[in-house]
Amino acid sequence: MSTTSLKLPDSLKQRAAAAARAKGVSPHAFMVDAIEQAATLAEQRDRFLREAQAAHEETLASGTGYDAEEVHAYLAARVAGGKPARPKAKSWRR
Repeated sequence: MSTTSLKLPDSLKQRAAAAARAKGVSPHAFMVDAIEQAATLAEQRDRFLREAQAAHEETLASGTGYDAEEVHAYLAARVAGGKPARPKAKSWRR
């Protein structure tokens, strides 16, 4: 494990220490957990953006997509416990 020095404004250090006490952990453990959470969220966002870009490119290449109203109706029926037919992709190119 490596060591990193982190300079914090006094007010943030005090807030982190108070939050750590409230959680029953050390300030160090609190900060490690906070950095872990921030890194995980950044990685998830990056993955989401890559997947969205790939889906966008796939939609442009295929020329097909789903009608939003049909998708919303399908999801509402599923949430209500139904077993509706899945919406079909349609060509949006003319």
